[in-house]
Amino acid sequence: MTWLYGALLFVAAQRSAELLHARANERRALASGAIEIAPGQHPWIVALHTSWLLAMLLFVPPGRAPDGAFLALYALLQLARLWTIASLGPYWTTRVITFPERPLVRRGPYRFMRHPNYAIVACEIAILPLAFGAWRIAALFTALNAIALFARIRVENRALDERRR
Repeated sequence: MTWLYGALLFVAAQRSAELLHARANERRALASGAIEIAPGQHPWIVALHTSWLLAMLLFVPPGRAPDGAFLALYALLQLARLWTIASLGPYWTTRVITFPERPLVRRGPYRFMRHPNYAIVACEIAILPLAFGAWRIAALFTALNAIALFARIRVENRALDERRR
């Protein structure tokens, strides 16, 4: 197996496991009185992430050797991703779901910034293709992700602003 296939398999497995974990959290949250905001955004985000991986699979030569520094940075981002997910605990989902009467999480990376997961994802989308010299894929999907996150963060901030008061 090449480095590229190994990396893509790792990311696909990780994202699949995260979706299963998120769905379990979503079911519990909605059953406990949480509200989903802008459910129509979710399929677009899933499509973006799937297309990002497919673009790498289709357009990066499978035998291309990775840049070790970029791969190490990507690995560090996975630790940050786990910290973020663990910090939100049962509130972590891939959808915008909020509990109107509960306080916001202020532990872990949420002590330092409002949307650490989105920052991590933005970095991942650029860094993994760059690890394999695919700067065009990095640029294209970074731009597409920026558009998606602009809409997503606006919706999420509106939903959370009421809880910040």
